[in-house]
Amino acid sequence: MQTFDLEAQGLRQLNTTLHALKGQTNETAWEIVNPKGAHAIAVGLDAPVDVTVRGSTGYYCAGMNKQATVRVKGSAGPGVAENMMSGTVIIDGDASQYAGATGRGGLLVIKGNASSRCGISMKGIDIVVHGNIGHMSAFMAQSGNMVVLGDAGEALGDSLYEARLFVRGSVKSLGADCIEKEMRPEHIAILADLLKRGEADHLAKPEEFKRYGSARKLYTFNIDNASSY
Repeated sequence: MQTFDLEAQGLRQLNTTLHALKGQTNETAWEIVNPKGAHAIAVGLDAPVDVTVRGSTGYYCAGMNKQATVRVKGSAGPGVAENMMSGTVIIDGDASQYAGATGRGGLLVIKGNASSRCGISMKGIDIVVHGNIGHMSAFMAQSGNMVVLGDAGEALGDSLYEARLFVRGSVKSLGADCIEKEMRPEHIAILADLLKRGEADHLAKPEEFKRYGSARKLYTFNIDNASSY
C-alpha cells in the first residue's frame, strides 16, 4: 500500500499523483493520512484503484469519480461523490448536504446520516444510506436508486422523474409529484442487491421498505394537472 501524508505533501500533489494512475498500474492501494477536513480530496479519479482516507474530509471528496473505490474513515463535507460516473464511494460516518448530487453511475454508501438534498438531480447513481436523510432529498432525481434505512425529511422526491426511492423508516412529507408505489417482486430483488452491495443486508430486509416514485404529472404536461404546477 502507498501512503500519502496530505499535511506534509499537499492536496495538489495528491490529486496529481492519483490522476497519473492508469488502468495497468500496480499501485492499486492507497492510504491518505492527515486529511484534516481538506476539500477536494481524491477528485476526478479514473483508474481501478482503492483509496482509503484516514479521517474526515471537506467539500467534494471523490467528486467525478470513475472506476475507483474511495473509502472515508470519518465523515464527509458537502458534495461528496458529486457527479460520480462509476466506482464506489463509502463514508463510514455522516455526510453533509447534497451527497451524490448529479451522480450518473456507481455506488455511494453512507453508513451514518446524510443531510439535506441527498441525491439531488441524481442521474443513474445508486445511494445507500444506513441512517436518516434530510429535507429535499432526491429533488429532481432522474434515474438510479436511493435506499434509506432510517427516516426521510420533508419534501422527499420533489419534482421526481424516474428514480426509485426505498425508505424503511418514516417520511416527514413527500414533495410535489412524489407518491408511494407498490413494491413488486422486481423491486424486492433490486433492493436486496442494493442492500448487499451497500453493506446493509445484515441491518434490514427488503420487505421492511416502502417504495416511492413519480406520479408523472409534472414532467409530462397535462392541462388537467395545471393546479399542481
